[in-house]
Amino acid sequence: MKKNFKIYTDFLTHIPEKFQMREEAKEFPMMVVLSVTYVCNAKCPSCPYTISNIRNTYSDALFINEDLFKKIADECGQYGSYIRLTGGGEPMLHPKMVELIEYAKKVGAKIGLITNGSLFNEENSRRLLSANTDMIEFSVDAADPETYSKFRKGLDWFNLVKNVERMVRLRNELKSETKIIVSAIVQDGADPEKILNFWKDKVDHVQLRKFLTWGMGDPSKSADPTPYLPSTAPCPWPFERLNIDSRGQVAMCGYDIAFNTNLGNVKEQSIKEIWLGEEFEKIRKLHLEGKMDEIPLCKNCTDRKYRTWNYNYYKLVEIAEKNKSKKFK
Repeated sequence: MKKNFKIYTDFLTHIPEKFQMREEAKEFPMMVVLSVTYVCNAKCPSCPYTISNIRNTYSDALFINEDLFKKIADECGQYGSYIRLTGGGEPMLHPKMVELIEYAKKVGAKIGLITNGSLFNEENSRRLLSANTDMIEFSVDAADPETYSKFRKGLDWFNLVKNVERMVRLRNELKSETKIIVSAIVQDGADPEKILNFWKDKVDHVQLRKFLTWGMGDPSKSADPTPYLPSTAPCPWPFERLNIDSRGQVAMCGYDIAFNTNLGNVKEQSIKEIWLGEEFEKIRKLHLEGKMDEIPLCKNCTDRKYRTWNYNYYKLVEIAEKNKSKKFK
């Protein structure tokens, strides 16, 4: 199904008036993208971990350990920074995920959980909502069982719908502050309009994502290759977020999902020291000077054109909060 889906992106403004370090990130990253697990219960064909051997390289660190997570949470809590729980698998497979989220919220960190939605029940849903997890994002990619079985192999459509609907119902009953959204990749075979129509009244927001290759996927599977940024624009990620794997290693960028780059380890340094360190400063300087091609990872990046400076995760939080207030009073 090849259609023009630009109607969902043309009205968005992705470029700021000036490319510069974000005020909120001058001391500490606005977001720490944390790979909490390298285990998954699905085999989604669009997932780079499905088509690579990256998970096999993490046999010694399939789950982030409790002490490392708490160190990261303590540091993020000092600045009210987001910890976005993701990685090479399903975060809810981590045996202590709920407990760790509760800890992070207690020490002041914000939590964004991205999940396939398969492992929720009444108890863990209530605990996450009672902790006021800031945002729960269900990756859905479909609006019907047939499409879901194609894009979310190994998972059950009816279980997903049940879990999303229960999460929203409990959120409203508990008067939790949690925002609940769904996301879908605009890929060949998907129908974004159908996805929007099915989910828009069930959750706070529906996010349509670009198909990303992560340097290994097939770009022809995208159903909307229209870029957000020109090739001359710097990437916003080095100016707002930092990626950490289950070993504590910091990658230069989230595009490097195999963590082949190494800018330090949070077991040995603080997040702040790494964020303000010489290596990150050099990367940011080259981006602002338009010299991204001097950085090997950036030169070969197939996804930078789909980054956005303005319509980012923080904007999604804002939209979800507004919609939540209108829809679920």
